[in-house]
Amino acid sequence: MGTQQLESVPEPKYWHLRTVLTEALDSEFAVGEILPNERDLAARFGVARATLRQALEQLELEGRLQRRRGVGTTVAPPRVGVAVGGEQDSWPGGPGDAWQPVDCVLDVPPAAVAAALETAADEPVHTVRRIRVTHGQPVAAELLHIPASSVPALSGIDAPSGAARARAVLREIQRLELEGRENAVELGSARADDAKELDRLPGAPVLVVTTRFLAAGRTAALSVATYRADTCRLTFGDSGRVEIHEDPQRQAS
Repeated sequence: MGTQQLESVPEPKYWHLRTVLTEALDSEFAVGEILPNERDLAARFGVARATLRQALEQLELEGRLQRRRGVGTTVAPPRVGVAVGGEQDSWPGGPGDAWQPVDCVLDVPPAAVAAALETAADEPVHTVRRIRVTHGQPVAAELLHIPASSVPALSGIDAPSGAARARAVLREIQRLELEGRENAVELGSARADDAKELDRLPGAPVLVVTTRFLAAGRTAALSVATYRADTCRLTFGDSGRVEIHEDPQRQAS
């Protein structure tokens, strides 16, 4: 059987422009500096605005640029090192947890969440909203779904609403014996509510980390955490931990 020679594929225009823009970012712009508008950039590099947008979107995905509400496109700071999750035997809200509780509501969850929790489609669950801030900037937002059966001793009198109720739910779930957890990671686009929490524009690239917390042979809680893709890089270790590390190759000009 003979071999077949693969034809060389020419480099897309936007990818070549991405390389040129990267060199310009390293030599001409400082972290936080606002880039010229698309019309001026397209004219400078002699490309169509559609090609320019593709290149800018690629650089945003790589964490070199970020789009900010009411500001425009700026040069992004180096990625921040953040540990995602904890040890396999640790519940959310335990000692050393860096997440900040914001709110908690008792409501019927989306169908996909109810299916993952194996609760009835119309059964309300506690949804704890939390935020993660590192080096003064928000890097992740989380919705933690906890069935009422996981926190049977929760008292609405002690913590009627808000962050206090979120802390009460997290405190009660510590009573369960955690058997393990399962993580899944996928690339997505920021929804309007996540974008607002993370100071991004809707549609910005994000990393979605879904974690199932297992106890008594079932899913006792489900976490859906949305991380800024321009800020975070995920790596996996032998311990089952997921970590986000600062990129040592990136240098601010």
